[in-house]
Formats: sequence, structure tokens, C-alpha cells
Amino acid sequence: MAKITKIEPQIPALPTRKKVAAYARVSMETERLHHSLSSQVSYYSELIQKNPEWEYVGVYADEAITGTIAKKRDEFKRLIADCDAGKIDIVLCKSISRFARNTVDLLETVRHLKELGISVRFEKENIDSLSGDGEVMLTLLASFAQSESESISNNVKWGVRKRMERGIPNGHFRIFGYRWEGDQLVIVPEEAAIVKRIYQNFLDGKSRLETEREFAAEGITTREGCRWVDSNIKVVLSNITYTGNMLLQKEYISDPISKKRKKNHGELKQYYVEDTHEPIIDMETFQYVQSEMARRRELGALANKSLNITCFTSKIKCEKCGKSYVRNTRKNRAKVSQLGDQLVGWVCGSSKTKNGKCKAMEIPEYILRQKCAEALGLEEFDEDAFAEQVEVITVPEQGILNFHMTDGTEKTLTWVSTAKKDAWTPEARKKASSYRRNHAMKRYDVTCFTSKIKCADCGNNYRRQTRTKASGEKYHLFVCATTNTCSNNCIHEDTLRELTAQALGQQALDEAVFLKEIDHITIAPGGHITFCFYDGHEVSMEYSTKRRMPAWTEERKKKQGEAIKASFTEERRRKMSETMKKIRSEKYWASTKAKR
Repeated sequence: MAKITKIEPQIPALPTRKKVAAYARVSMETERLHHSLSSQVSYYSELIQKNPEWEYVGVYADEAITGTIAKKRDEFKRLIADCDAGKIDIVLCKSISRFARNTVDLLETVRHLKELGISVRFEKENIDSLSGDGEVMLTLLASFAQSESESISNNVKWGVRKRMERGIPNGHFRIFGYRWEGDQLVIVPEEAAIVKRIYQNFLDGKSRLETEREFAAEGITTREGCRWVDSNIKVVLSNITYTGNMLLQKEYISDPISKKRKKNHGELKQYYVEDTHEPIIDMETFQYVQSEMARRRELGALANKSLNITCFTSKIKCEKCGKSYVRNTRKNRAKVSQLGDQLVGWVCGSSKTKNGKCKAMEIPEYILRQKCAEALGLEEFDEDAFAEQVEVITVPEQGILNFHMTDGTEKTLTWVSTAKKDAWTPEARKKASSYRRNHAMKRYDVTCFTSKIKCADCGNNYRRQTRTKASGEKYHLFVCATTNTCSNNCIHEDTLRELTAQALGQQALDEAVFLKEIDHITIAPGGHITFCFYDGHEVSMEYSTKRRMPAWTEERKKKQGEAIKASFTEERRRKMSETMKKIRSEKYWASTKAKR
């Protein structure tokens, strides 16, 4: 009988639909362009959804954002992120200029998407980035788009400058103390009072730093609620707008692509417009403040009364990096010395900064005063004479001071630091030694026994060591510091704590009581330990110096048994059997021979 096989009809597989998104952008926030953006979004939404081969992902739209800088476009960045996540296969865009006006950004983005297999299609130019000549056409047309952007920028700049020539500012800039009502600046009384106070403080001789601290103490903040800092105060003191006049084009954009702003130091024309709004500060006061700021800038740190300055401030310069030396005060750890409780010196200012590379050594102030007196030909240092006769001191290298006098002469003197020798007097050494003997150093491996255990054989201290058992468990013991030459025994920390508790009559060691009552511990060879108390009496004990062998765990016993069993192979058993037979045979014949 013939075999019959039923063949089921095949259902044709539907082609996988492409995931498609669109990108739209307008660069200015106007009603007309807003309508244009809405039209782009509607058009591409309808276009994608009508195509049966496409799956609608969405339309990404940036409004009122330039196309020259990609990192400022949030929707554009979200589009690229979704492409990286595999959510999009095709990106539609009206034109190259809508996608990017920066040639570098355009090509980098398109190439990145091309590596992911994502097509970018530009409707106006009829270009597909995955096509053979797509990138060549993109490069050419993107260059035109960038040139167009630069041309538009130049046209806008020309219009802005023409308005400036007529005294019209470029937009409604923000300034503390005023607000815009239409095209007119109007005073904000509360803010104007703060502006006047900033100027008054400066006229009273206060530094900007003093004003900053004063405002912080009183809770006075900027319009955004932030703290007033030196830079904010400087802007207020140097802004001519507070006089009721305007200086236009104080800044300009050097590159229309990067949008980098620069201060106008004479590169472009500026326009001074008088009587444009009500003043907060009169012109005479403003001009005086500018001249005073210039005078203080010339004086440098000496003009800032809030700084702790001396006659040497701004007078000592490092020849290696050009920075001024600054005063450095630190605590004298020895404390018992002719230098007092504080050590004062002068170091290069760059060494105090975070990434300072200058390694010039500190000049002790007492040596600096001695050398200044020597350069001036005086027995003792005189600040007035120094300020009058010395213009500046330069430091070319360690140990050399070049004195540049106001009369044009120069003197070079050498010096050698003796600060360490002067600080460590016999009294200071004795005090430090006594402190170290009775106080443990503040380290993680220090215990109450540190510096308390003495070797009876060589007289040195015992030190704590950490060892590791085969199981990975760590333990501690104390050994003589001269382990290589001293034969005295070590002692385990656990044993030491038990013996110390017994000597103090405690069940468990109380470290506070130990430090209070026991002066030191002496360990002699053979396991003899003596506890010496502060009241003069001693307690002697003995301990075992035999090496401690760790007890075998059940796991280790089992592992060792299995290893022994595994080692007895059939071949090994046979060899051992033959060996034993031979030994027994030799013993038998030897005993038989002896009997004969």
C-alpha cells in the first residue's frame, strides 16, 4: 500500500518592520517657527505611521536651540541614546541643517549611527547615510550648512552692532539692582540698597573679602539665593551700568560654532551710552572706586587688611615659578625649645596649591630676619628700615637670598637651616622620649603593650607581629625588635593578655587598669616574665615557650585520610608487598645463620 504524507500549507512570514523615528529642530523661539516645528512633528508622525513596513517610534524635537553645538540639544542626545539602545533602525530628518550645522558633529554622529547599522535619511537633499556616496555628499552639504550658519552669525552681529551704534543694547541682560520694564531698566529698591552698601564698604576701606564675610554673617544673598563671593562683589564694583550709563559690547562671541565668549579688551569697538536709566551710584564715586581698585591691585596683598600680613608679605619671590612666598605657621611638636610652641616659616605660594609643583624649601622666619638685618648692616632686624630699603628678595635656589635694594644695588647672602637642631634641645628630646615610653603611637597595629615590653637579654622593646595560619586565620605575637641577633623567645598575645590579667588579679584584662598600674614588662629567655608596677613591686611568672601546633579540625582529618587512601594505588601496594617479603626473608636467613 502506498505511503501518504500530508503537507501542511506554509504561512508566509511577514517581513520585520523597521523601527523609524524622526528629528526636528528650530533655532529661534517665535510663533512662526513654533508653528513650523509643530508642522514637522505632525508631518513625520503621519508619514511613518502610514507606511506598513515601518514601526513608529516617535519624533524628537528641539525648540529654540542652535544646531552648532550637539551637547546643548536634549532631544538630539535622547535620540542618539535610543539608537545606541537598539530602539531605532531609521532616522528621518527634513534637511542636513536641521540635523546639525557643525560639520564635525554631523559626520561623527552619522558615522557612529552607520556603525550601528542605522540609516539617517535627509529629505531635502535626498541622501541616505548608508548609501555608497552618502558620506561624500554629507561632507559637502554639511560644509555649506556650517558656512551658512557662519554667514547668519555675521549678519546677526552686524545688526547687533548697528543697534549698538544707536544706543540699543543687545537684549535684556540681567543685572543685580535693576529689572526690565519693557525696554527700560528700573531700580529694585531692596537690591539697590545692597549695591550701595558694597560701594560704601569699599569706600570705608574694607576689602571685598570683608564684605563677603559680613554678608554671610547677616544672611544677605544674591537674587538666586546664593552666597555673595569675591567675584560677584568685584563685578558690582566694576559695572558702569550702576551710574545710569551703559557700555555696550563688553563681551563678544569669537567663534559662531563653539559659541565661546571673550571679554572685549579692545579687539572690537565699544559703545558708551549716557543717561539710559536711573543711577544707583554717582559717576564720581564710581570713578574713585576704579582708581582705588587699581591702587590696591598694585599693592597686592598689602592692600587687603583682612589678610594676616607682615613686612615680608609680597616681598619674597621664587625665581623658579615666579610666585610670592607666603607665611606658614605650624605647631612645634617638640614644644620644649627656644623656638617656642609655634614654628613660623616662609614657603613658595605654589607649594600651598593643590597641584603645586614648586618644591622650594621653607625659610624659617627667624633666619630670614637675621639675614635681612645682615643685608641692611644692622645688629637687629628693623621692619621700617627693611620696608624702606629692600624692594624685593628673590630666591633662585635653596640656601640663597638675593636682596634687591631700592637704590638699585643687590646683595646675595647664603643661609643654612638649623631649625631641627634648634628645636630638638636636650630637654625636648628627654620630654619626647618620656612621652613615647608611656604612650602608644596612634597606629592600627598598636595595643596597650606597645613600648611596654622590654627584652631582659638586649634591653630593646618587643614589637607586635601578625602571622597567618594554614587555615588563613591570623594571630599576633610579640618579638624582640632585634630578632636577628637576639635569641630571646617570642610570646603570643593571647598568652600575654592571660598572664597580665593574672598579675593584676583580673579574670579578663582591663587595658585602662594595666596602663595605670604597670610601668613595664620584662621578658627573659626560657619563658620568664616579670611585671614591674609603678608602686615598685614586681610579679614574676613563667610560660611555655614550646611551639604551638594548631589542633586538627575534623575537615583537615578527613582530607588527610582521603589523601592517604588515594596514595595507596595497586602498584604501590604491590611494591610495598614485595619489599616487605624481601625484608622478612632477609631477617629469616639472618636469624637462621646466627643460630648456626
